[in-house]
Amino acid sequence: MTLNKNIVVLGGDGFCGWPTALRLSAEGHTVTILDNLSRRRIDAELGAGSLTPIADVTSRLAAWKRVTGKSIRFEAVDIAKDPVLLRDLLAEIRPDTVVHFAEQRAAPYSMRDAAHKRYTVDNNISGTHNLLAALVELGLDTHLVHLGTMGVYGYDGDGLELPEGYLDVAVSGPDGRTYPRSILYPTQPGSVYHLTKSMDQLLFQFYARNDGLRITDLHQGIVWGTQTEETRLDPELINRFDYDGDYGTVLNRFLMQAATGHPLTVHGTGGQTRAFINIQDTVRCVSLAVANPPKRGDRVKILNQVAETHRVRDLAHLVASITGASVAMVDNPRKEAPENTLKVSNRGFRALGLEPILLRDGLLAETLEIVEKYRHRANLDAVPARSLWTRDNRPGVVHLRADAA
Repeated sequence: MTLNKNIVVLGGDGFCGWPTALRLSAEGHTVTILDNLSRRRIDAELGAGSLTPIADVTSRLAAWKRVTGKSIRFEAVDIAKDPVLLRDLLAEIRPDTVVHFAEQRAAPYSMRDAAHKRYTVDNNISGTHNLLAALVELGLDTHLVHLGTMGVYGYDGDGLELPEGYLDVAVSGPDGRTYPRSILYPTQPGSVYHLTKSMDQLLFQFYARNDGLRITDLHQGIVWGTQTEETRLDPELINRFDYDGDYGTVLNRFLMQAATGHPLTVHGTGGQTRAFINIQDTVRCVSLAVANPPKRGDRVKILNQVAETHRVRDLAHLVASITGASVAMVDNPRKEAPENTLKVSNRGFRALGLEPILLRDGLLAETLEIVEKYRHRANLDAVPARSLWTRDNRPGVVHLRADAA
């Protein structure tokens, strides 16, 4: 039987944070959301709001209370800029668990220009460190569950299976003996966003070792889908659906393009292999992590939060076969290998009982229904990816080419 916990969800108004907060509340936990609502401001900046209509926070929480009888508290706080308020709220709430989603999560957004690079580093690193420092200052035995990314591993395509965070190595000493070591898997971040997640890992390693903080770091793949059991309960609980060139995850973007008669834009050769997970499994995995904390004094627990891997061009042709859409190969704004393989271990969550949803399970239909219902809200001018990784990627205009496949 799961013990009810006092849980703070940082970034609980966002794409992953909102359905997670609802799931934890539905399970009987006491949930408080801390959020500065920056994602809503970025919508205004980019001119590409969620395809689904998102109610204001007050209406969202009132709807949850109305349909479930459960209350979720909300506090507006910028954890990167107001460490004192963050500390004071943690001192008041004294959470058993903090679930940390409060980071700028889009790689393209982090590469738009120097200002967005600085914002991503300042927001993500300062917020994470302010949280860690506050937990130590207050002497709280709080379990921190952090949403990281598979992108910290990089995508070099060497065919090796990516382990869950750590690599066992043997080091030759000057005495001729071999010494075993377990080290963090070497990071190869592909954007400033991924760089901040790599830096998070070092912060976690230090605070776990130096101060005994209990930390779980979830390396998540690309999320697809929109709704969960809880967000379906009322129209005002609906989750975000991002489709633009900065925040739109690739599969959701393809589905929106198909529904609006836009070619499915595949960057480069489309040979980039990525890890994927459905949003329903995201909330399941976080719930499992909350229920299975490491012991005080343990090293950081790292779990790969993924279900399956696919090449981008294969996903495009899957969606095209279902919807009748065309596929367009476009210039790749990123600095990355045109082709890679990817093998990922997800033994940790499998051992905890996760049976992940796979694309073959047919849940694309539900996402397509969402897109069809709200496609009139789409701003197609926001679809092309315009953030360039290097000056070598110029020009920044998307060029459509006929798909030869």
